[in-house]
Amino acid sequence: MDIVRELSSRSRFRFALILLVLALSCAFVNADEQTRRVYRIAFVGGTSPSTFPRSVIALWDRLRELGYIEGQNLIIESRWADGHPDRLPGLMSEVVQRKVDVIITWGTPAAIAAKEATATIPIFDTAMGDPVGTGLVSSLDRPGGNLTGFSGGLTDICGKWLELLQETIPRLSTVAVLGDTGNPAHRAQAQELRSVAAERGLKIVAVYLREPEALDQAMVQARRTAEALIVLSATQSLTTQRRIITLAAKHKLPAMYLPRDTVVAGGLMAYGPDFVVLFRRSADYVDKILKGARPADIPIEQPTQYILAVNLKTAKSLGLAVPQSILVRANEVVQ
Repeated sequence: MDIVRELSSRSRFRFALILLVLALSCAFVNADEQTRRVYRIAFVGGTSPSTFPRSVIALWDRLRELGYIEGQNLIIESRWADGHPDRLPGLMSEVVQRKVDVIITWGTPAAIAAKEATATIPIFDTAMGDPVGTGLVSSLDRPGGNLTGFSGGLTDICGKWLELLQETIPRLSTVAVLGDTGNPAHRAQAQELRSVAAERGLKIVAVYLREPEALDQAMVQARRTAEALIVLSATQSLTTQRRIITLAAKHKLPAMYLPRDTVVAGGLMAYGPDFVVLFRRSADYVDKILKGARPADIPIEQPTQYILAVNLKTAKSLGLAVPQSILVRANEVVQ
């Protein structure tokens, strides 16, 4: 009987050892498959590649740090609408047909186009205007569906734009707001600006672009009706933004922009979220999604870091003296 018990004990030990070896083998196989898997990520932008060059680079850099290497385990499908929102649905359909693992995009019109193109592929939007108000998600805490991301928080900073312009421009009474007809978030921001402006004794005049070709006429209208201009985020492409900067200088129209790159290009002032930080953090969430997290369960966050940039050369050409109270708060001052 002792011999039988000893054999039985040995058999149980061998059986347990075999199970352990098999479990470890499966784990190594799964890890190897995870390492060898090639992910396909789409990035669809409503503007042009040069609109947020530092931000997009920050996105890919962070993904690389997380182990996603283009040419090894990552394929990037990039598409750009070049400031033509009507192109977004077609671009989204293209990347959906490429069977991508996740779609990364930016802005409200692009998020809407992505949602209309697919109900199954995960979508991460790095900066939406008002995701609940535009019907993109059911709530910020529990987005539901296949889309999540960051809300640009632009409605919350409308008062800051007006405050900075009032500090800089003596006797300011009317501010023109330049936006896109195809961007529902722009109308919400214009409405918020009207509300805040009334409290500050200011008047808001909204000027909307249907296409980049209408910019000259829009800028003439803005100059005729206002002493300053706010250019809402993602208004057409960077090419148009540069044209806006040129026309603002021509018409001696002080303007507030987003993002800070426009100030480097010659715009007077910019205030808004640090998009480099947002794009970099987006990579961490994309990593979670690729590892199995559901967009429906990832809360939509608000920006926590903002940038104020001022161009003193442009201010001088406009005959403005930027107050020291603004300069000490500025993250970047272009001389």
